[in-house]
Amino acid sequence: MGMPQQLGLIAGRGAYPRLLAESARKQGVRRLFVVAFKKETDSVIEKLADEVRWIHLGQLGALLEAFRESGVAQAVMAGQIAPKHFFSVRMDAPLLAVIRRLRTVNAETLFAAIGEELKAIGIELLPAYLFMESAMPEPGPLGHRPLTEQERADVELGLRTAKAVSALEIGQTVVVKRGVILAVEAFEGTDETILRAGRLAGDGSVVVKVAKRGHDMRFDIPVVGERTLKVLKKAGASVLAVEARRTILLEREKIVQEADRQGLGLLAVEGDSP
Repeated sequence: MGMPQQLGLIAGRGAYPRLLAESARKQGVRRLFVVAFKKETDSVIEKLADEVRWIHLGQLGALLEAFRESGVAQAVMAGQIAPKHFFSVRMDAPLLAVIRRLRTVNAETLFAAIGEELKAIGIELLPAYLFMESAMPEPGPLGHRPLTEQERADVELGLRTAKAVSALEIGQTVVVKRGVILAVEAFEGTDETILRAGRLAGDGSVVVKVAKRGHDMRFDIPVVGERTLKVLKKAGASVLAVEARRTILLEREKIVQEADRQGLGLLAVEGDSP
């Protein structure tokens, strides 16, 4: 696939949209059109984009109209939406119609349906990793702190459990300590899951984050950033294991340096065996 000269970006919260925009520019994207969400997207995106349309969450009609007028033919999704907004956002008629057609509502089915709405107006939704491939690690240790035998066993258990849980569309993260499953990610998100485990069992937990088998890599790709490292430190976690080739490490060098500074074991594991 050739690099598009023009690109649309649907930007959520966090550093991910900014870093993707910077990477896209470096890789040859000349015009960047962004749809950003009020009270979610960092305003720094305006410095990187040629045009930004600010809309409210839940306004699918406004999103589609923005892309109809954008002149772009391809787009990516990047960044999160705060989970608490899902039940409080005012949804417009187009989004409500999409939801009513879904047999099951979760991140993958909803984003896939929005992708189909974009496709219907001539917008192809691309995998976001096309611009972030260098941030997706190969299997192996990423930091310098070696794991203990018990931690390796906990990684194996966490990996099996996270794959099973993610297949049920529940979550992508599992926290383990000494063979005990402390926390499984649900709607609250990764950060709250890690903190919950820390409250339950104190220091020394092992956090495993994966993508589900058959995951649609156009959206909801597992992402680890500096905020994740701060949460791990607060919770007293000792290890973070991510799935190789299917997890984005935002500002990877900084992540590895901070993990080493914290004494955190950091590694990437194969999806079926660590």
